[in-house]
Amino acid sequence: MNPQRLIVGGLILGAVVLAATLLLAPRLTRPNVLSGYVEGEPLYLASPVAGTLTSLAVRRGDQAAAGQRLFQVDPRQLGAASQQAAQDLVAAQAQAQDARKGQRPVELAVFDAQTAAAEASLRDADVTYRRVATLERQGIYAPARLDDARSARDAAAANVAAARKRRDAAALGARQDQIAAADARVQAAGAALAGASARYTDLAPVSPGAARVEDVFFQRGEWVGANQPVVSLLPDDRITIRFFVPARQAALYQIGRAVRFACDSCPAGLTATVSYVSPRPEFTPPVIYSLEARDRLVFLVEARPAHPERLTPGLPVDVTPLAPGR
Repeated sequence: MNPQRLIVGGLILGAVVLAATLLLAPRLTRPNVLSGYVEGEPLYLASPVAGTLTSLAVRRGDQAAAGQRLFQVDPRQLGAASQQAAQDLVAAQAQAQDARKGQRPVELAVFDAQTAAAEASLRDADVTYRRVATLERQGIYAPARLDDARSARDAAAANVAAARKRRDAAALGARQDQIAAADARVQAAGAALAGASARYTDLAPVSPGAARVEDVFFQRGEWVGANQPVVSLLPDDRITIRFFVPARQAALYQIGRAVRFACDSCPAGLTATVSYVSPRPEFTPPVIYSLEARDRLVFLVEARPAHPERLTPGLPVDVTPLAPGR
């Protein structure tokens, strides 16, 4: 046999064996990590009122501290509205205080005059009744005439009682309806002032927590529409680790359990706490490389890292699988 053919055949056979080994060896070995990635949920900050962006305190890539002011929209328009609401509240409070002071002397004089007139009418009605009663007993007037005089006297007496009651109520300041209306106006003015103040504060939002500035959409001097995001933040508490667990291991991953993970150029010993386990299985996403065909049915698991500030969203991670009984 030709030695050259033997050499060529041996090389071809070695290449086939090597290719088969490289192709099948990973499938025959069980992976000891779960593949995943770092996920970040951005937070978009906007102003509820349109206006010119007067200041911008951060740039893309900055680290924002909790409570740090990010930007401010021109406050002049809402500032005037807040001042008007404050003045309306002062006026309403003054009206409420005035309602509780009772009637003024001039107003009381009107009630006194009305009471005096009612008392004079009562005296006249009483004199008329007595005269008619005398003449009725003498047979000059009919009994019906006496009944009319009695009714007139009773009506005059009722008018006197009502006038005195109004006079006493005015003197004591018991204008309950007016007081209730004044108090309602105070509450309405206070609510309007609180709303205007809240909108005024919203013109200069602050970072709700430690966060990275993911992007800035407007620059100082530009016009910003109402509810249009100006800054996109990536808060530390919205960074999670997403990885996929084979269906037969899903029961091990309960909310609150700790997992270990690693990533390229990351410090050693990183841990995360499981915060979510998908209730529905799915097939392994194409972006996740799985070495075992039988593990294509997986469950999505999310875990919150102990040090999110060290991680970059999109970074692949390797999660150490949990062992039964841990």
